[in-house]
Amino acid sequence: MESRELLIIGGGPAGLTSAIYGKRAGMDVLLLEKGSHGGQIISTSEIENWPGTKESTGTALAKSFYDHAESLETEFRKAAVREIRSENGRHIVSTSTGDIEAKAVIIATGASFRRLGCKGEADLIGAGVSFCAVCDGAFYQDEEVAVIGGGNTAVEEACYLTRFASKVYIIHRRDEFRADRLVCERAFKNEKVVPVWDSVVESINGDGLVEGITVKNVKTGALSDIPVAGVFMFVGTVPNLAFLGDNQIDRADGGWIRTDSRMQTSVPGIFAAGDVRDTPLRQVVTAAGDGAQAAMAAYHYITAHC
Repeated sequence: MESRELLIIGGGPAGLTSAIYGKRAGMDVLLLEKGSHGGQIISTSEIENWPGTKESTGTALAKSFYDHAESLETEFRKAAVREIRSENGRHIVSTSTGDIEAKAVIIATGASFRRLGCKGEADLIGAGVSFCAVCDGAFYQDEEVAVIGGGNTAVEEACYLTRFASKVYIIHRRDEFRADRLVCERAFKNEKVVPVWDSVVESINGDGLVEGITVKNVKTGALSDIPVAGVFMFVGTVPNLAFLGDNQIDRADGGWIRTDSRMQTSVPGIFAAGDVRDTPLRQVVTAAGDGAQAAMAAYHYITAHC
């Protein structure tokens, strides 16, 4: 069986930062990623809250993280993790390319966009229902579209979509957005953005392609139809942890991994970093900070116990 010192699962900001700090500490580091490196930020059109960088694209920032980790001779491997077993201080990670024993493991698998679950959503994903404005926005030149949600991601991506769409409805169940003040101000100044307050989506309508949505006012119960060609979902996230199954790692409501301030989970030698963790803020800067903490905690754990 292959043996490694530090095994990192996930190639987003948390995982890549863990690799950078792990290599700088002199550890043997292997990073596993089943998809594209960069995590959720590669589907983000603009990054304006990374300290020292006033403006960047998610793709560009992700590439800078990857290039930095690569320059330190981090080993990358494309593989899907199937299971983690911890026995007598040994951590066995089963992957699509074989089993790996690691002295310490950092779980940095991030989160995925939550589905709304309304009628028509599943049938029309990829046919007008999208979870990525930067990926699909250009398909809606001079069309009307809807964005579902009221947080930073929803409002920011709605503003981005106005580059293409003639009108962008933002459907939100409350009477004000949860997004940061500056983000909201930018949206309110944009004539193409139309908030639809106190409303939830009852159904996404269309025969083969999205043709509109039916929304329900949560205060009055009234239903109304809004004709749109595309629907973009930004209604929260769920942790990417299907591989854990009934693993003994302690988790909070929603499945998020509980850690202490050093990113240590309930299983000694297994750490968690970034959006997969039970944390009050999920941003690039917090994910990177988590990654640094986790790598150094793993280094001290290995030094003391292995």
